[in-house]
Amino acid sequence: MNITTLTPDANGLVDWPTLSKTKKAVVTVGGFDGMHLGHRAVIERVVELAKATKSFSVVIMFDPRPGVVHHYAATHHNSEPGSDFCDTGALTSASQRIRVMRELGIDQVLVVRYSLAFAAKSFRFFLGQLVGKLGMRTIVLGADAAMGANRTGDVKAIENLAQATGVFELDVVGDRGPGYVRIPADIVPQVPLGPGEPADPTDGMTKAELRAWSKDHQGRKVRVWSSSNVRYLLSQGRVKAANQVLGSLHGIEGTVVHGESSGVDRIGFPTANLGQSVDGYIPVDGVYAGWVIDLGKPGQPDELAAPSEETRLAAHSAWRWPAAISIGTKPTFSEATGINERVVESYAITDKQLDLYGHMLRVEFAGFLRPQIKFDGIDELKAALAADVEHTLALTTQAS
Repeated sequence: MNITTLTPDANGLVDWPTLSKTKKAVVTVGGFDGMHLGHRAVIERVVELAKATKSFSVVIMFDPRPGVVHHYAATHHNSEPGSDFCDTGALTSASQRIRVMRELGIDQVLVVRYSLAFAAKSFRFFLGQLVGKLGMRTIVLGADAAMGANRTGDVKAIENLAQATGVFELDVVGDRGPGYVRIPADIVPQVPLGPGEPADPTDGMTKAELRAWSKDHQGRKVRVWSSSNVRYLLSQGRVKAANQVLGSLHGIEGTVVHGESSGVDRIGFPTANLGQSVDGYIPVDGVYAGWVIDLGKPGQPDELAAPSEETRLAAHSAWRWPAAISIGTKPTFSEATGINERVVESYAITDKQLDLYGHMLRVEFAGFLRPQIKFDGIDELKAALAADVEHTLALTTQAS
């Protein structure tokens, strides 16, 4: 798979590459945050059509997410986020999305740095560029897709353009998934009050009760298979429901750093702490069952000879272990240390002696175990962690 990064100029123009002078392309366009089942259905259709027509399968992926750029501009005097901007609301990093696209068989990924000038171009101009520069013969979109200035290029407008020009076709991946759900307009993380996977607060509501809930929470209607719904579910600790939408376990990635050493020295549970720079959406504070995958140490001398990141991700034993995962501010020790930063630390359940410092680690979430609790002493904490390990093994055994 080839990956090309493209930055629009000040006028919003992109120097699109010439993929081939003779071979056509089947294209899709979007942010693809989370790579949920709806995204996968669109991309799988691109690959299917490309193979049938002996064309290139192409994904044009916007980064940063368009909605984030427009929101930032609206709150920062029409300026754009800089290259150092951290999108804490993104479910997955660009590299995580590209990894899934590779697994699905895409030939070309064109990563376009989304800008306001680029967004101001009409959908007609944009599609004309794809036909003329990339050799696009078919564009594949979801039924609710929209593009171009003011999002006027919906599937109806694009279909009309395709029929009028005759130079490309539109293939619409129709309504997929279990329909729609209502979520609050403003997603505020809410720590579950008790142990176990939190329930859907709207389950069992009558229509009248649901209307009242929607009014209280300024509820908005979104697809069940949507990035917004996944983000909401993770913010409430509803990991299992989020994973059902994603079609895989939600995961975050970061570099393992030195912590306070309290896990080894005081309670006998050595943990791998991720640094402050984490790729992916961190679920609400709490203790989770899941997995950790060692992605290797970047820049090590034998890196070329070491197993690839993809090999490690596919492994089910050598670099992957069940883990009890804690997200929060470590309330039992924060008073003693003065450290109140939000941290992600994982206890890999294995008999092996692991030295993961400096390694990239992928942390995957299988289910919510319990909220963070401030314990009265070390003995209570050790007993709770032992129970977490037992529950983790039970849950990951079911999920594997």
